[in-house]
Amino acid sequence: MAQELLVALGAALIAVGVFIVGDRLRPKSWQQTGDEASGHLALDLGKTFFTAVLAFVFVTCWQQTQNAHNHTIAEAKGLVDVHWAAHAMPGPEQQRIHAQVRSYTEHVLTEEWALMEHQSRLSQSAGDALHSLRDTVASVHSSESTVMEARSRALAGLERATQARHDRAVDVERAIPEFLYMALLFGAVLVLLHPVLTGMQVTRRSVAMTALLGIVIGAALLAVHDLERPFSGVLGVPKDAFVYAESQYQLTTGGPVTNVE
Repeated sequence: MAQELLVALGAALIAVGVFIVGDRLRPKSWQQTGDEASGHLALDLGKTFFTAVLAFVFVTCWQQTQNAHNHTIAEAKGLVDVHWAAHAMPGPEQQRIHAQVRSYTEHVLTEEWALMEHQSRLSQSAGDALHSLRDTVASVHSSESTVMEARSRALAGLERATQARHDRAVDVERAIPEFLYMALLFGAVLVLLHPVLTGMQVTRRSVAMTALLGIVIGAALLAVHDLERPFSGVLGVPKDAFVYAESQYQLTTGGPVTNVE
């Protein structure tokens, strides 16, 4: 942050220096009698700056939210693959894996999702449940090729789910850099000061338009704040991927199943 402030201060000093030196070198006929032009230039630049930064931040946050949603889908698909692969395993291992897959999914939907919404972190108990599931699958051994093939499919699904969970851990802690927030606030202040610095008269119409301007700016900043937190807020990532995974678990009641894709 200190570096950004120094750069901004240096740019301001350079701009003032260029203006003063240029004023001494330019022809007298170029000079204007008032300073309205400079005010309009600065304010127009402020509006353009605010719009550009807002668009950049909004698109970035929206992309991050979509990536977070995709990571939940990939994790849920990996869990479903593990659940289906377990059908080709012996009865005790099959039941144990099914129970642990359901347990982990329930941990995510209940305990972990609440922590992501309110504390921006993952659940340690959910992570332990996933590790226990991996240990159970890895401990499966058999002389039958179908069982070992199912074990390989289950481990591959767990690998995808684990990687997606790691991505979700990064998503939940990701935030907008402070200097972008400062740039947004600076641009918003310039836009809100536009009526004052341009000498606009206080009338019913000007007050109504200024209030509308404030509403637009406030709504834009609120949308950015919500998008910054992909697992909370009005526009947060839904639980639909894990809910769908739970529905897939209910489709089967047990018994060996072979040739599962």
